[in-house]
Amino acid sequence: MEVQKMFEVFCKAFNKIKPYLAMVSLSFGYAGMYIITMLCLKRGMSTYVLVVYRHAAATIAIAPFALYFERKTRPKLTLPIFFKIMLLGFLEPVFDQNLYYLGMKYTSATFASAIVNILPAVTFIMAILFRLEKVNIKNIHSIAKIVGTMVTLGGATLMTLYKGPVMNMFGTSSAHSGTGSSSASTSGDHKWVAGTLMVMASCVGWSAFFILQSFTLRDYPAELSLTTLICFMGMIEGGAVALVMEHHPSEWALGMDSRTVAPIYSGVVCSALAYYLQSVVIKERGPVFVTSFNPLCMIIVAALGSLILAEQIHLGSVIGAIIIVIGLYSVIWGKSKDYNPSPLSLDSNGKGDDLELPISTTNGTKTTAATTIVDDTDYGVQLPKSQK
Repeated sequence: MEVQKMFEVFCKAFNKIKPYLAMVSLSFGYAGMYIITMLCLKRGMSTYVLVVYRHAAATIAIAPFALYFERKTRPKLTLPIFFKIMLLGFLEPVFDQNLYYLGMKYTSATFASAIVNILPAVTFIMAILFRLEKVNIKNIHSIAKIVGTMVTLGGATLMTLYKGPVMNMFGTSSAHSGTGSSSASTSGDHKWVAGTLMVMASCVGWSAFFILQSFTLRDYPAELSLTTLICFMGMIEGGAVALVMEHHPSEWALGMDSRTVAPIYSGVVCSALAYYLQSVVIKERGPVFVTSFNPLCMIIVAALGSLILAEQIHLGSVIGAIIIVIGLYSVIWGKSKDYNPSPLSLDSNGKGDDLELPISTTNGTKTTAATTIVDDTDYGVQLPKSQK
């Protein structure tokens, strides 16, 4: 009996930490993507072509799972849902990723991963605008979220306006940092600012993607199928953009190097797997929670970027990143009191049944959409009401 009780305690504890494990794993996955993609871009691969190949690989990787696991539970694809999926395929796969890759090319992988830490703040602002977040200025947790958002945006602004001297971290050499003409330095500064603005704009697109994804999941609660359709539409829409921007067939060539590894890795790990896990966690914890793990990714990328890519880390980036992390965790602390386990995610014995594959079921031919519960300070997107 004691062994059974210990097993039940372990299962309950594991169910509670599954969302955290999922997002931490994705942080490591994204960190690897930053490094591999930067190597690919340095070898001359077009950012537009990379987006197309990435989502082609993601579609091929996730489609078989969607066809098998959700063959009996997949809701009907209506025209309004299809339009939402088309917009989702544009917001993150096309708009966000193209801008992000260009911004990273003009700055560095370390800097870009640090700027992405404004994502929770931008998502929080959008969640308020779309009434997914309830703010009560009399509540200390709501104040913490507001102040944290302002601090985070302030840190991003500092990183944009102040570059500062190069910091010699992880044993990297900065001897070449002072060379070059004044005009080259000015040109580099212009590219740095332009790249920063591109990364920040990509964060707006990514946040909009999370918000729209949370709405779409209510009407189409089939995470694997939704992921497949988003990746497929991203491939089609990204292909149209690439055909307009790239006119030479040589730009589409692949080789036995990072030009092939980057699309496959980023497609399978950072599109197919990431979209699915994010969909599942968004249902339970909401979009702000999903975006709250970027500092871990930033730390990993800073270490790998300095060691593998010999990237220079500037003082302004370090100070700005510290400010962003402080603001970010103020937002997370404010969100910590928002989450209450949904009764829909518990069975009759009070055991969690979340984050399993497949996540959604149907009763006959009818699927009940998820609902949003908002009280004085709390926000949560509940799992679909389903009957087995």
